[in-house]
Amino acid sequence: MDTRDRIAKVLTEALQPARLDVIDESHLHKGHHGARPGGETHYRVKIAAEAFRGKSRIEMHRTINALLADELAAGVHALAIEAAAAE
Repeated sequence: MDTRDRIAKVLTEALQPARLDVIDESHLHKGHHGARPGGETHYRVKIAAEAFRGKSRIEMHRTINALLADELAAGVHALAIEAAAAE
């Protein structure tokens, strides 16, 4: 299972999102700090989940960062987050 799939699995199991897109943007950061030749270092997560209803942007980001702590420690250098409550 690649990093993108692990991120999607963790977020799906924990938050049951109505919408989830996990995009590997590593190719956009080639040669930048934190980039590796094999990629899998820079991701964008677009997520909408009922679990975020009433939460601030900071609370949503903290939740996602906590859920993905293992991935961040294992080599994900950057994580862009677009989070919202499900409509």
